[in-house]
Amino acid sequence: MLVEGAERTGDEAERTANAQARSASSFQRLSRATFVGGIALTAALFAVGGWQRRWIADDGLIVLRTVRNLLAGYGPVFNMDERVETNTSTAWTYIVWFFSWLTQARLEYVVLGIALTLSVAAMVFAMLGTARLWGGTKSALLLPAGALVYIAVPPARDYATSGLESSLVICWLGALWWLMLRWTQAERVRLAGLLGLVFFAGLAPLIRPEMTLVGALALLMIFFAPLPRTRFRPIVLRAGIVAAAGLVPLGYQIWRMGYYGLPYPNTAVAKDAGGAKWSQGFTYLWDLVGPYFLWIPLLVLLIAGVVAARATNAPAASDKSAAAEGRLRRFSAWLRSPAAVVTLVLVSGFLLTVYALRVGGDFMHGRMLLPQLFLLLLPVSVIPLRLPEGGLRAANWSFAVILIAWLGTLGWALFASGTTAIKTGTKISSSGIVDERVYYVLNTGHDHPIRASDYLDYPRIRAMVNNIQETPNGGLLLNSPSFMFWYIAPPPQPIPDGGAGHTVYFLNLGMTSMNVPLDVRVIDQMGLAYPLAAHTERLVDGRIGHDKSLYPDWVVVDSGMVDRKPWMPWYLDEKWVLQARTAMSCPDTQALLVSSRDPLTFERFRHNLRNALSFAKYRIDRVPKYEIERCGLVDPIPPPPN
Repeated sequence: MLVEGAERTGDEAERTANAQARSASSFQRLSRATFVGGIALTAALFAVGGWQRRWIADDGLIVLRTVRNLLAGYGPVFNMDERVETNTSTAWTYIVWFFSWLTQARLEYVVLGIALTLSVAAMVFAMLGTARLWGGTKSALLLPAGALVYIAVPPARDYATSGLESSLVICWLGALWWLMLRWTQAERVRLAGLLGLVFFAGLAPLIRPEMTLVGALALLMIFFAPLPRTRFRPIVLRAGIVAAAGLVPLGYQIWRMGYYGLPYPNTAVAKDAGGAKWSQGFTYLWDLVGPYFLWIPLLVLLIAGVVAARATNAPAASDKSAAAEGRLRRFSAWLRSPAAVVTLVLVSGFLLTVYALRVGGDFMHGRMLLPQLFLLLLPVSVIPLRLPEGGLRAANWSFAVILIAWLGTLGWALFASGTTAIKTGTKISSSGIVDERVYYVLNTGHDHPIRASDYLDYPRIRAMVNNIQETPNGGLLLNSPSFMFWYIAPPPQPIPDGGAGHTVYFLNLGMTSMNVPLDVRVIDQMGLAYPLAAHTERLVDGRIGHDKSLYPDWVVVDSGMVDRKPWMPWYLDEKWVLQARTAMSCPDTQALLVSSRDPLTFERFRHNLRNALSFAKYRIDRVPKYEIERCGLVDPIPPPPN
């Protein structure tokens, strides 16, 4: 009898163990299916949403002008005769160039495909990385949360294409997040993998200058964390880390300073990225957060993330270092932990937000805060829902909080995805912020302005093309004060064979430059492609992102066109033009201009390299009379007698 009882007890225990194993296996299959399905759904929604709002911005076309010059063999320049870096993201320029060269397809379609692919890939990397943070699919259902918040915000879908580097930035951030978490959780870190990680993190300044903060923090974590065991000494290994991280960005920085004569892209000079406009920055922040009530999902997911972290039983790196002696050793061990990576992205997101507030944000609705939003949502791009062992009846408070937070996030996403924040259409409000996509949709009459030719229907662009064709001798095209037509200042006689060439002076560089041949010089009053305008002082009350405006009198002189009436536009003053000619003779101004216009010899490269920092700081006064005084020159217009 006792033997039979023992056998029955053993059989029941075996059946119970088998049932538990089957249950665990079923749960893991369900969890994997939920996670994979969540990634697929999020990626599909973002792809569809981005495609429905597909377009290429005027600023996106600026990138393509540089790519055209690269493909034509003129180098990474905007105008053939001037070495100016008009694109903020170096990596984006060369990625677009490579795939354009590889496919030989129309540039606009190439950039559209790359941007949408990178945007969707960013979501995949983000969710894969966060799954690692929460311990994978073994013990919880991983539900898409923060990823849905990001794609629900309309500007995120607008800039999933747009031709700008926004998609590259978030893809790089998502991939770095995934790689960093892999590094923290690897039982054995291989040297090749470690060097690959630091190389990828080191690309930060080439992705976009602000991303240097994220890359630098990641590299510091890796540098001071415990090193893998290799045959190399620690000092040699750390030197290898520095070399792998700095090889490309440092090499490009040296080349940039020698080639362009600046330590950073000309766009940073034009927009004075170091200036402070706090009030406008907070206006820009609320312009994104307010209309969508974005603070609600951020707060809800913060609570859910904290609750999930407390309920997670995954081992932390700090447990491994508990026996380590000394505070520094414990801190070093903590650096290689998921908690440290979470700290990295949250601190980076906060600091980049503060920087955006300081510089005043941007004129494009939401665009400059999308990387920050992406960073802050990374740790909760998916959230873990751990089912109670005893079924739903045994659910605890953490299960309820996370479930309610997830359902609330879904509800908010449905609301936000259909919300329109800016309803002014083609009118720019007093804040200076505009829904850039809608603005160009309405002004061109195209639902999806993608090709440069679509922008011929933007006011004055088709007329510009026609005017250039009608004036084979060349000339300077200046927009009239009423913005209704173009004035053309002719070149002086004698006209060389083939004409003297055209110069177009207009704010919208992208649509202008992509609808004319490469031998047409296109420059702007804000200075994105025109060093003379870029080095003027920032206007105190100017529209954000457009707060520099060089008077056209300077351009008449610089382009070498006739500076007398009746050939010169009626609204220009001959005295101002004469003063501008004198002001341009300032030795420091001439040194600045020849740094990008002289042929690139070894001596020119070396001179630019030595003087790049001083060139970056140099500023002129846009009023010729005041610039003459600043430079200590003799005014050709004598003052009136007292």
